[in-house]
Amino acid sequence: MAFDIEMIEKVYANLDAKVNAARKIVNKPLTLTEKILYAHLWESATEAYSRGKSYVDFAPDRVAMQDATAQMALLQFMQAGRAKVAVPSTAHCDHLIQAKEGATADLATANLQNKEVFDFLASVSNKYGIGFWKPGAGIIHQVVLENYAFPGGMMIGTDSHTVNAGGLGMIAIGVGGADACDVMAGLPWELKFPKLIGIKLTGKLSGWTSAKDVILKVAGILTVKGGTGAIVEYFGEGALSLSCTGKGTICNMGAEIGATTSIFGYDEKMAAYLRGTDRADIADLADKVAHHLTGDAEVYANPENYFDELIEIDLSTLEPQINGPFTPDLAWPISKFAAAVKENNWPTKLEVGLIGSCTNSSYEDISRAASIAQQAVDKHLQAKSEYTITPGSEQVRYTVDRDGYLATFTAMGGVVLANACGPCIGQWARHGAEKQERNAIITSFNRNFAKRADGNPNTFAFVASPEIVTALAIAGDLTFNPLTDTLINSKGEQVKLDEPKGIELPIKGFAVKDAGYQAPAADGSKVTVLVAENSSRLQLLAPFAAWEKQDIKGLKLLIKAKGKCTTDHISMAGPWLKFRGHLDNISNNMLIGAINFFNDTADTVKNQLTGEYGAVPATQRAYKAAGIGSIVVGDENYGEGSSREHAAMEPRHLGVRAILVKSFARIHETNLKKQGMLALTFANNTDYDKILEDDTIDINGLNEFAPGKQLSICLNHADGSNETIMVNHTYNQQQIEWFKAGGALNIIRASVN
Repeated sequence: MAFDIEMIEKVYANLDAKVNAARKIVNKPLTLTEKILYAHLWESATEAYSRGKSYVDFAPDRVAMQDATAQMALLQFMQAGRAKVAVPSTAHCDHLIQAKEGATADLATANLQNKEVFDFLASVSNKYGIGFWKPGAGIIHQVVLENYAFPGGMMIGTDSHTVNAGGLGMIAIGVGGADACDVMAGLPWELKFPKLIGIKLTGKLSGWTSAKDVILKVAGILTVKGGTGAIVEYFGEGALSLSCTGKGTICNMGAEIGATTSIFGYDEKMAAYLRGTDRADIADLADKVAHHLTGDAEVYANPENYFDELIEIDLSTLEPQINGPFTPDLAWPISKFAAAVKENNWPTKLEVGLIGSCTNSSYEDISRAASIAQQAVDKHLQAKSEYTITPGSEQVRYTVDRDGYLATFTAMGGVVLANACGPCIGQWARHGAEKQERNAIITSFNRNFAKRADGNPNTFAFVASPEIVTALAIAGDLTFNPLTDTLINSKGEQVKLDEPKGIELPIKGFAVKDAGYQAPAADGSKVTVLVAENSSRLQLLAPFAAWEKQDIKGLKLLIKAKGKCTTDHISMAGPWLKFRGHLDNISNNMLIGAINFFNDTADTVKNQLTGEYGAVPATQRAYKAAGIGSIVVGDENYGEGSSREHAAMEPRHLGVRAILVKSFARIHETNLKKQGMLALTFANNTDYDKILEDDTIDINGLNEFAPGKQLSICLNHADGSNETIMVNHTYNQQQIEWFKAGGALNIIRASVN
C-alpha cells in the first residue's frame, strides 16, 4: 500500500478533465510535461502560457526536504503561523552523516554529534504532520523514488536532485526552503513556465554502457547551463528500454545541466518498479490513465514541432562516458579518455573509486558493479585503489546484503558506507586530504566541482557509471579501458574483465526490517519543538527588515567574483553542514570559496573602511556593524549547483543588499528573490569590467521598480569620477512585493496575523 493514496487517487480522478481542458486551450497535441504542468495549475487556465516568459502559479502534490536544508525550511515554516502542513511532506536525515570508517561506526557517530538537530527535525515533523525518515534510512531521492514518487504527479524538494523522481514520471523540482515553506503553508508555488527540450532515445543499451552514460553524454552536449529554464523530456524506443531506476539516474543528473527538471513517460518499466516496491495500487491507477501519462503520439512522431530544442541519441552506438575534471559537463567517451588524461597531464594513478549516491545506488546499479567486483575475486585481482560503496536506502542495503553483493564488494577490498550522501556532498573525512596533494578519484556521483568531495582543490574528480568506476578502481589507473585492456592478476596472468551483468529488480523481491520511517502525531498541538536557546547548531529566525522605500545608496563592493561561483563557493558544505540550522554561525562561510577578481585569491577582499585585506565574512560583518550595505558582483551562471538557500540567506543576514552578475542559475535567483534581495544582471556584460575594487555603488530607480523596467547603477570610483550602467531583472509584480516586504515569508506571516 502506498503512502498518501487518497491524494494520488484524486490526482488521477481529475487528470482526464484537466488534460482535455489544457488541450483545448493550447489547441495542439501536448507533451507529457505540458499535461502535468497544466494539470497542476493553482487556478484553471484561461490562456496558453508562453514558455520562458509567463510566470505561473502551481499546486504541487507534495514536498520533500533533506536534513541540511530542512532545518532552515522548517525554521521558516514555524514563522508562517500554520498548525499543520497543507500537503504531504517528508524530512529525510541523509546529509549529516560523515563517511570515515564504515556504515555502523559512522552512523553511530552521526547520531551522537547531530543529536540536537535530529531531535529538532523529529519534533518539528511530529508537530506539523510531516513524515520523518531517521538517520540511516537512506538518501532522500532514493527513498522518494521507492515510496512517494508517482507518474503524473508534481513535487518540490529542498535539494537540486529532487529531479530524480522524473524517473518515475513525476515533475519534481528542486527549490529553496522558502518555496517549500509556501507550499507547506497552503500557498501557490510560482515558476516561470519552462521551455521544453526533447531528447529522443533510439536503440538499446548494451555491454558496458548504462543509463549513466546517457546523461553524461547529454551534459557534454548541453553544458552546465544549457538546460536552464527548461524541462527535459525523454522519449522514443530507447526510453522504453531503460529501467525505472536508470531513468531516475538520467533525471537526477539533469540538475547538472541546469534543467528545471527532467521526465520520462509512464511505461511498463515504471509499472514493474511500482509493483516491485509494494505500490501495485498506484500502478493499477496509473494503468487506467496511461494515455495521459505520456506525450501525445503526434508530439513524438514530429517532435521538432513541439519542443524548443531537440537532441537525438542512439543508445546502440553510445560509448561509456567519463566526465571531468572539476565540472560535470566535460564529457569524454572512454575510447578517448586515456589520451585526454595524458595530453592534459592529469594524474594517472587512481586513488579512490566511489560508487553510490542519490544518482546511482539502485539495486540494478549495485548488482552491475558487483558483477565486476565478483570477477576481480574470481580472476584473482585485488582493487589497487581504495573503493567505497554507498547504498541509497536501507531497503536497497538490506536487499543487496541478503543477496550477497555487499560480501562481494568486501572480498574485493571495498568498504560499505552508511546509507547517506557522504562523500558526494563533502561529508568525507578523507585521510590525507589536508595535505592538498595532487591526486585523482572517480565516482558515480553527480558533481565534481573542485574541493566538493574532500575539500582538496588538487583532487581531480571524474564521474562515470558504477561499473566503470569499479573497473578503474580494480586497475588503479585512469588510463585503463575495461572494454579493450587487460590486467595482470596475482598469478602473473593477463586477464580481461567481462561485460557487467545486472538485475533491474531483485528476483526475491525487496526486503527490509526497519526502513527508518516515523509517522507524525495525529494531533501535534501538544508537541514541543526542541531548540535550545544556547545552541550553536540551531537558531530561531527573526524577520528580515522591509525595504526603506528609497533608492539604495552608498553600497561598498564586497567582492567581484571571478569565473565559476557555485553555491559551494558561496556557502560550502562539508564541515559547514553542522551549522545549517544556525544562520549566524553558517554565515561565517559566506563566499569564502569565491575567487576575488582583483587578487585571484579566495576569501581575501579589501575592507574599504580600513584599507586592509581580510576574510569575506569578517569584512562584511564590519560593514554591517558600521551600518553600511554592500553589493556582490559575479560572473556567468552565478549560483550554479545545489538548491541551498543558505547561499541567499547568508548575504541577506550579513547586510548584502544586491547581487549583480552576468547571469544566474535558476534556483539561486529565486532564492535571492524570496529573501528580499535584489538579483540583478548586467544589461551589457562588458560592464562587469567597469566595477573597480574601491567602488561605492548606488542602485537607482527602485521607487519605480516594475516588471521589465531596467534599474540604473551608479559606480562612484575612488578617484572621484562616476559612471552609470543599466541593469536588468526578472522580477514580476509579486516578486517585487517580496522585495518591498523584506522577503516572501513576511507576506505569509502578515496574511495570518
